[in-house]
Amino acid sequence: MEQFEPVDVAGMRAYADELRTTFKRLQDEAPALHEEARAVQVTEKSPDGLISATVGARGDLVRLDIDPRIYRKPDARRLADSIAETIHRAAAKAQERVIELFEPLVPGDQMKAHLEGDLQGVLEQMANQLLGKR
Repeated sequence: MEQFEPVDVAGMRAYADELRTTFKRLQDEAPALHEEARAVQVTEKSPDGLISATVGARGDLVRLDIDPRIYRKPDARRLADSIAETIHRAAAKAQERVIELFEPLVPGDQMKAHLEGDLQGVLEQMANQLLGKR
């Protein structure tokens, strides 16, 4: 017969109280944070300064500027790689900014898992919190 660990009732009660407080803060503060997060835009330049990419909060490309000097040495593969790398750096910084905005309400690693669509990671973090393994 399988033995179960004793339940830490006081710990679970404390966690429930913490969840209640966090939920109340989310209700009060999240709408404003959500609007602020939706407005996030990050611009990154390529190392040579010839490409500038601006992305929104979800990493979606908002604007791409290519300096005409790029055509002095035509290299389509290098241009494509530089554009992609610049956009990826901008998207990563936008994600970091959104995580920072929500940090007072949602732990950074949990918010990152949400943004990356990592449902398993979110559920594991919540289960660990519930079991007091923070």
